[in-house]
Amino acid sequence: MANVCKLCGKGETSGFNVSHSHRKTKRTWKPNIQKVKAQVNGSVERINVCTRCLRSDKVTRAV
Repeated sequence: MANVCKLCGKGETSGFNVSHSHRKTKRTWKPNIQKVKAQVNGSVERINVCTRCLRSDKVTRAV
């Protein structure tokens, strides 16, 4: 499953873990992506959506 929201495009970001001695190691942050049945152009589809889009009602969930 791709870690990208279909609505807002939020995806994986990268950066550094920084220790007390300021040594840096690469790390990634993954968004909370859920596979949801939703109404898309009048038909029901399974799409990958981040929880922020779910919470803000940008998606109409299908029952």
